[in-house]
Amino acid sequence: MSLKSFETDTFETSAGELKITFIGHGTLMLAFGGKIIHVDPVGREADYSQLPKADLILVTHEHQDHLDPAVLEMLRTDKTAIMTTEICAKRLEGCTTMKNGNVTSYEGLKIEAVPAYNIVHMRSEGMPFHPKGDGNGYIVTFGDKRVYLAGDTENIPEMKELKDIDIAFLPMNLPYTMTPEMVADAAKTLGAKVIYPYHYGETDTAELVDLLKDAGDIDVRIRKLK
Repeated sequence: MSLKSFETDTFETSAGELKITFIGHGTLMLAFGGKIIHVDPVGREADYSQLPKADLILVTHEHQDHLDPAVLEMLRTDKTAIMTTEICAKRLEGCTTMKNGNVTSYEGLKIEAVPAYNIVHMRSEGMPFHPKGDGNGYIVTFGDKRVYLAGDTENIPEMKELKDIDIAFLPMNLPYTMTPEMVADAAKTLGAKVIYPYHYGETDTAELVDLLKDAGDIDVRIRKLK
């Protein structure tokens, strides 16, 4: 499956074009300033032998639909930077560990690791699908555009502290992440101009569009990200 098989959106930033390619589920590819950034690349979503090698890879957490060590090895070169969580780092070599709240930079891009976890949805009593502190969301700043890659999370209190988000990817499938109502709440909290539901499985994306139809100038974009 070649790159042409996937949908791509282009955004103008103060530092040039940002292209976002929608691979599937929680998996994305971003191109900016001659650099390729892969987000949660996994083999079930694409034939990575047909896609560009990575300059930077961001991994949100250790679940198999987000972390695929074999694909990371396929994508990396001796110059590739991999940023991920403490749990993922135990399964990978040569990566940078980021905890919630950490901030770093890569080739002029500011990268912030932010919390991603469940409050409501539990695997069993007292055991959330995504425990607090285990996973990261990431905010990456491209020129004057801030892109929020939420990872697997609910509309947690920490979202209310995020500022100046321009583009947000918000997960929307039960029982693992958010309901459409939670995503709508998160979208209003963030104030982002463009919202992409992702990781949405069989959830009806039309519900989110309807919930946000009167929410000012929020642009809800539906792409093939089941």
